[in-house]
Amino acid sequence: MTTHLCRLSLGSSVLMFLSGCAVGPDFHPPSAPSVSSFLPTAHDDRAGSAPLDGLKLVSGAEIPAQWWGLLRSEGLNQLVREAIAHNSDLTAAEAAVRVARANALAQRGALFPSVDAMLDANRQKIAVAPTVDPSTGETSTGPSRYSVVTRQVSVSFAPDIWGGTRRQIESADAEVELQAFQREGVYLTLASNVALAAIEEARLRGQIDATNRVIALQTKLLSILRRQFEIGHVASSDVMTQETALAQSRLALPPLVQSLATQRHLLAFLTGRFPADPPSPTFRLASFGLPRALPLSVPGDLIRQRPDVRAAEASLHEANAQIGAAIADRLPQITLSANIGKTSSNAPDLSPSGAMWQVGSHLAQKVFDAGTLAYKQRAAEEGASRSFAQYRSVVLAAFQNVADALSALRSDSQAIAAATAAESSARRNVELIQRQLEQGLVNVPIVIEAQRAYLDTTTALVDARASRFADTVALFQALGGGWWNRRDAKSHAAAASL
Repeated sequence: MTTHLCRLSLGSSVLMFLSGCAVGPDFHPPSAPSVSSFLPTAHDDRAGSAPLDGLKLVSGAEIPAQWWGLLRSEGLNQLVREAIAHNSDLTAAEAAVRVARANALAQRGALFPSVDAMLDANRQKIAVAPTVDPSTGETSTGPSRYSVVTRQVSVSFAPDIWGGTRRQIESADAEVELQAFQREGVYLTLASNVALAAIEEARLRGQIDATNRVIALQTKLLSILRRQFEIGHVASSDVMTQETALAQSRLALPPLVQSLATQRHLLAFLTGRFPADPPSPTFRLASFGLPRALPLSVPGDLIRQRPDVRAAEASLHEANAQIGAAIADRLPQITLSANIGKTSSNAPDLSPSGAMWQVGSHLAQKVFDAGTLAYKQRAAEEGASRSFAQYRSVVLAAFQNVADALSALRSDSQAIAAATAAESSARRNVELIQRQLEQGLVNVPIVIEAQRAYLDTTTALVDARASRFADTVALFQALGGGWWNRRDAKSHAAAASL
């Protein structure tokens, strides 16, 4: 009984030793920064539903997975769907996740014994000396061809005593997580780029329309000046000045048209098309609408929502696991092996037949390597320090992005109000000057200045409206885009955890 208990205790101890904790530091995700707001206290938009000059920020509200739908553009929804289905960068990112997952599964094989089966068969002919039968005097040579067949199974196993293999598996799993979040980053960037390209197209079309309106106005005023020149109310220089102003406005059109074509090519690229086959939806500022309320995440949740932060965390996890793997490489390594087989031969004098087996173990410890393994451990530790610094930089950039987007939205609201007032005033001024010009009461320099002001304020209003839509997209992108609410993202996360 005592012997049985001793054996059981010894077996339990060995089992615990072989499955014990791995050497090296265990990874713990960095805690959220102790930050209570994205902006300084004077501009704090945290509590409740904070107004933002016409827009309402709802703190802690969920960001929908298809956040671009809040811009209320069916054409944009269609383009984002096409981009997700056909964009090559996203396809490549998904393939990278599958590559990392396959490598992680392959790494797990090191925890199990390796079994090799071997079959060796050969046929040979040998020279045989003739023999003489003493009784008969006859000479014979006997058989000279033989077959030798060896069947063998070899088993080798390196117990993960120090946990080095488990640390390598941990590192491979972290690589899967890294690729998964990089894939989410590509997804978010793709959707944002499609939305921004569509908004930029709308802005350019608005500028083209505004320039055409001013050209039409200048053409009308030129006709008035020419009539007044014919009756002697104005000089020819006044007519030429107006012609120059009209030519300058027309000169502004070709660059805008070229930029519009470039945006259409960009949308084709993002949706997996060739430039000769651009997407069918076209966009104007009227194609979009502002959401009634904008969700604003709690600052402490941002590091769990941003794909780039999560990817940086996975990279830190991967580097941390490499420390344990480097430490394990410096410790004694044990390899167990076994071999069993059988040889069959019809040449008993040359190759004996029968079963064979062999069991062995191998213990190795590096005695001198000029500090190679020690420096590799130090490199792994410094690599983890570098990854932590990079992680912190990504976190700071994430908070900066949100703060920039919030500040931009506030400025956009003020810019729209100012641009609307300026455009309205310039339009009324042009209408007044036009009536006075028809009566011959205004000189041409005043007319030219009013036209220039009307063009500038009209395009400024277009830019302000487009900037507000673009900065709304930037806020959704800065907050992480709501990927965690997407059904397929949840299945990807489950698969990444293996």
